[in-house]
Amino acid sequence: YGFWGCVAHCLFVLLLLSVRGLGQSDYAPYFYDYGPGATHGNMALFSISEDTPVGTHVYTLNGTDPEEDPVRYGLTFEQGTKEYFRVDPKSGNVTLVQELDREKQAEISALVSITDGRNKVAETVRIFVTDANDEQPEFQNLPFAIDVPEDTAPGSSVYKVTAVDKDMGSGGSVSYYLQSSPLTKFTIDGHSGVLRIRANETLDYETTPAHFVTVVAQDGGGKYKGQHQVMSSTATVTINVVDAQDTPPSFVGTPYFGYIYEVSLPGSEIFTVYAKDGDQGNPNSIHYSIMNGSDGVFDINSTSGCISLTTNPSQLKSELYEIRVKAIEEGRGEGPMDYDITTVTVRVVDLNNHPPTFYGETGPQNRFEVTMFEHPPAGEILRGFKITVNDSDQGANAKFKLRLVGPGRVLRVVPQTVLNEAQVTIIVEDTSGIDYEKGSTLTFKLLAIEIDTPERFSATADIIIHLLDTNDNVPAFTSEYYVARIDENSPGGSSLVSVTAIDPDSGPWGEVKYTIYGSGSDLFSIHFSTGLISTQPWATLDAEARSKYNFYVKAEDGEGEYSLAEVFVTVLDLNDHSPEFHESLLEETMVIGAPVRIEAVDEDAESPNNVIEYSIMKADPKNIFDIDCNTGVIKLKPYIKSMEIIHNITKSQECKWSLLVEARDRGSPSFSTTAVLNIDITEATPLMAAFLKRSRGSPMKVLGMVTGIISLLVGATVLFSTAMYLRNTKSNRISPARRIIKRRPRHPEPPWSFRMPIFRDAGPSSKFLADDPEGGRADRGAGGPRAKPPPPNAPPRVLPTISGVLASRSFKKPKASSSSGSGSGRKETMSSALVSELKMRLEQKINESNQGYC
Repeated sequence: YGFWGCVAHCLFVLLLLSVRGLGQSDYAPYFYDYGPGATHGNMALFSISEDTPVGTHVYTLNGTDPEEDPVRYGLTFEQGTKEYFRVDPKSGNVTLVQELDREKQAEISALVSITDGRNKVAETVRIFVTDANDEQPEFQNLPFAIDVPEDTAPGSSVYKVTAVDKDMGSGGSVSYYLQSSPLTKFTIDGHSGVLRIRANETLDYETTPAHFVTVVAQDGGGKYKGQHQVMSSTATVTINVVDAQDTPPSFVGTPYFGYIYEVSLPGSEIFTVYAKDGDQGNPNSIHYSIMNGSDGVFDINSTSGCISLTTNPSQLKSELYEIRVKAIEEGRGEGPMDYDITTVTVRVVDLNNHPPTFYGETGPQNRFEVTMFEHPPAGEILRGFKITVNDSDQGANAKFKLRLVGPGRVLRVVPQTVLNEAQVTIIVEDTSGIDYEKGSTLTFKLLAIEIDTPERFSATADIIIHLLDTNDNVPAFTSEYYVARIDENSPGGSSLVSVTAIDPDSGPWGEVKYTIYGSGSDLFSIHFSTGLISTQPWATLDAEARSKYNFYVKAEDGEGEYSLAEVFVTVLDLNDHSPEFHESLLEETMVIGAPVRIEAVDEDAESPNNVIEYSIMKADPKNIFDIDCNTGVIKLKPYIKSMEIIHNITKSQECKWSLLVEARDRGSPSFSTTAVLNIDITEATPLMAAFLKRSRGSPMKVLGMVTGIISLLVGATVLFSTAMYLRNTKSNRISPARRIIKRRPRHPEPPWSFRMPIFRDAGPSSKFLADDPEGGRADRGAGGPRAKPPPPNAPPRVLPTISGVLASRSFKKPKASSSSGSGSGRKETMSSALVSELKMRLEQKINESNQGYC
């Protein structure tokens, strides 16, 4: 089966294929043909606009297979040509992949194909590119430059421009126009492009040698990418005007001015005129000549136009010449030639060879002096100066200005601008600057400087003012006030301070004399010329009597002008007084728990001389009392809290101590004094003890409470007395015609007094005593009645009053009882007894007063 088996197999396959072909036909696919203008089919006679964007789906290949087999599409181009389209093999969609340009390729040849996989059909198709208005007109034969004679007639054509547009239809038609310009002398035919000179317009080389005309070529417009578009282009036509001999010559740089100076020589050049032919394109040469005005003293070069002087300036008869000069063209023609005439003004001027000069009464001078008093009034003319200034030149060379240079704006000069000659006046402007005290001499520079000349000649003169002094200054102290310090008890004639006043005036006006006056000045004196202030020889200063003095010193010059200054003198305190107690033997009563205070006085004026320190020098027994060194407060040692402790220390019922206390000041040297202090110690009642305990730290509280009680009692008495007086006055209003008043004989009214009843217990309280006015002692027990004094005789129509004297001594308070109510009871009894006694005395006074009117 090897080789022959394979052959048999192949034959079998061929047989099967033959049998199949006999049973079914196989047809080729084909395109649909929808005719021109269709967007699908086989692209036969398909046209596309050149402005179609790349990437646009432009066509769909469409065909079928008779056996309805799927087909695939193809699109190819000739080798070497651009592939403008691409097809999708399955869908047949044709897409533009290259930009189209009808002007470059108006027809595209392509091969489209369709296949079912077995059969393939290919067709050659022609694709037409239609026009869009995408090209602008293009000018031919650029650049445009032409020459036109200036005498060309108006309306003549001078050039024809041509532009081509590659588009078709209206987009390819071209029309022309000129860009608007109000000064253009040309016009163009819109269809032919012929450029002409406007009617009634001429060319002028001398005015405008060249014209530049912008021509616009515009197409008729057309569609481009769906929009109507008109395209244009521009080109510039340069028209060069060719000159013609039609303009006369003209002088350049007129008007002309020339000058002759006094040092000029014959043949000197005065001025050169210049003229040129108006036809600059082909100019002729110019010939110059003088027509008139030279008076035979000027000549001109016919070729160069240079005018020169022919004589000496001193022989000139006029200061001003006007020369008429003619410029004529030199041409080859036989007719008359064009010319121009101008005027040259020649002025004979002075040479600036003289500077300004100052003159005095005797001739040229550069130093002027005057003597005058200081402080002349503002605006005053200094008539002592006789100054003249002169410049011998003429015209502008003789014009100059004057300036006065010196300290500040003290003086000013008039006039400030001079022509040729002027009298110089100097005026005072600032009188304060003319001050003898600032300087006895003032120096200024007077300047004369030319204004309009290149040389700027100038002159200088010294202005010197010698001042005479006046008494225009008041003596002035170096300070408004002076402060001096001196120790008290300094010997008479001691120096305090030296005052100084300055008067800058000279002579007697500058001599200052000093005097002194004012309250407190009698203890001091001043030297009339040196200003040294001293104490009077007999004076002794005491800081304790007076520590501050102030008075005035007067500085006066020879004419009575003066000024004042104040002097303050402080007397410095010295430690010249010892501290002093009021008495050498002091008596104090001390309640346990409450301190006592001693006080000494130092008559020195200032600290530390009058600051006192207290100390206990001696005490028997010791270690019982403490003393505050600053206040002098003496109190028991903290451990002594009851009388029992006192008794244990003294072993005696009399609780008295004698202390030797010292008061010492803090001055240098320090002084001291001593005194004996007897202290009687007692014990307070419970109520008083409680109050004193609470008020231990505020003694002013105790004093305020006592003062308040007394004030209340006095106020109640005054109110009660006033009420009774008003009542009695109202009740005694009886007609005096019917009433006979008998006065009772007056008896001597014995003085009377009342005193606050004090209830005492036995023991230490017996030391609380009260004396009557007669000096006797009232020794009454607690609650004992007080005898009433005899009633006094009241004078008629006298306001009843109550008077009394309260005499008391240092006393000891009784010991507090164990019962807390006993102190309160005594207090109430004392108050009620006082009120009863006051009421009784008031009623007695009223009755006596009423009896006097019976």
